[in-house]
Amino acid sequence: MSKIIKIAVDAMGGDGSPKKIIDGIIHHFQKNKNTYYQMFGNKDKILNHINNDIPKSSYEIIHTTDIVKGTDSPLEAAKRGKNTSMWLAVQNVKEKKSDIVISAGNTGALLVISKLNLKMIENIDKPALSALWPNKKGMSVVLDLGANIECSPKNLIDFSIMGSSLFKSLYPNDNAKVALLNIGSEEFKGNEIIKETYQQLNLKKNSDFEFKGYIEGNQLMNGDVNVIVADGFTGNVALKTAEGTANFITGELKKTMTGNLLGKISSLLNIYNLKKFKARLDPRLYNGAIFIGLDSPVIKSHGGTDYIGFSNSLSVCTKIISGDLIQKITKNINQ
Repeated sequence: MSKIIKIAVDAMGGDGSPKKIIDGIIHHFQKNKNTYYQMFGNKDKILNHINNDIPKSSYEIIHTTDIVKGTDSPLEAAKRGKNTSMWLAVQNVKEKKSDIVISAGNTGALLVISKLNLKMIENIDKPALSALWPNKKGMSVVLDLGANIECSPKNLIDFSIMGSSLFKSLYPNDNAKVALLNIGSEEFKGNEIIKETYQQLNLKKNSDFEFKGYIEGNQLMNGDVNVIVADGFTGNVALKTAEGTANFITGELKKTMTGNLLGKISSLLNIYNLKKFKARLDPRLYNGAIFIGLDSPVIKSHGGTDYIGFSNSLSVCTKIISGDLIQKITKNINQ
């Protein structure tokens, strides 16, 4: 029998909580019976939505009425106290009572509370925020997405190791191929930090990934590499640009297909392909940013996602623990 995975869940974070969170847990549990959910939040509100859809042996509720607000600054969230659902969930994984923590709440607050409670993995200077992006051949891990605006060559090398370890945890049968996001593919392009990182990664022998050099923004979805590394400023701009482009394309396609009779007929004739296209760009499938570099993994679900998106971020949790992410990073960072 496979090991029970314990997930600490901030049940009060994000829009529509706790209903969305509980519905996501119920949906996730259907295919993940070896999961135990530790839910932090208002017990009465949480129980209103469970309705015996999960056996009582598969969850517990740790009651608190204190929450981190979406409008709180990270400092305000930390000062709000150690009895908020977010703080208690993070503290639970700190005390090794759970394997991983997830919240759909305030991103900045989650990062600060996590850094206050959890230790860094030895030899890593800065944690990074990473996420999954679709590409033509499968999926890519992209980091950093905003946790560190300025980075040194060592930071970017650490991100390469952490990103490839994450990729191998999620996709153990695939080879990790790392590239640095840059303004050109030529070796002489970029600032001094990225050029020095390039030189060091070129010389570094790491059995966990293959270094493929630079990648430009217009190549992110090609699938030739699957671990894309950048500082937090560059990565965040790339993320928001990709999200905006995807929303624009799907929005314009919808208007074209429903704007007149010919468009409606065309959409009916192509309904199968349109459903495949919509599913491929569905942001719920890629929900779940991963805060890595700390000695316990922290997952940030998008606050505005629905229960399907939250369920998918719970699936990221189970894959990360099953794939021994922390052990992989610890081993590879010390090679």
